[in-house]
Amino acid sequence: MSFESLSAFFYMDGHGVYIWAAYGLTLVILAANLWWPMMVRRNIIRAAKSAMSKVMNNQNPEHRS
Repeated sequence: MSFESLSAFFYMDGHGVYIWAAYGLTLVILAANLWWPMMVRRNIIRAAKSAMSKVMNNQNPEHRS
C-alpha cells in the first residue's frame, strides 16, 4: 500500500481517525502497563520501610536517633 503524500498516509482513505486512535490507545495502555507496576512497587517498598522503621523504633527505644 503506497500513498501519494504524507497527508494521504495519515488520512488513510477516511479511516485514519480510527487507525491512529487505536494506535494511540494501544501506546497509552502499554505505557500504563510499564508505569503502574513500578509505582505500586515503589509504594510497597516505601510502606515496608516505614513499617520496619516503626518496628525497629519500638524494639530499641534507647537507640532512637
